[in-house]
Amino acid sequence: MADTPVADIPVPSEIAALSFEDALRELEQIVQQLERGQVRLDEAVSAYERGSLLKRHCEQRLAEARAKVEKIQLGPDGAVGAAPADFS
Repeated sequence: MADTPVADIPVPSEIAALSFEDALRELEQIVQQLERGQVRLDEAVSAYERGSLLKRHCEQRLAEARAKVEKIQLGPDGAVGAAPADFS
């Protein structure tokens, strides 16, 4: 992994299988571990790479959830429908 930018590495299936909550929990643990600075350099680099993949997975899961959220709207003819929510 060291020569390939983390952004170009596909998210491994074992990370993709994690729930948002589990991935976020592991990411938080990695951040705490790196902030303490008590890991060897090679371990820190590996942890950073895994953390980057976990972050990307969390962002993908949030984007998927956001795309599923809809708002109820009333059409001009009085019909009730749903449209993608606009969070901007």
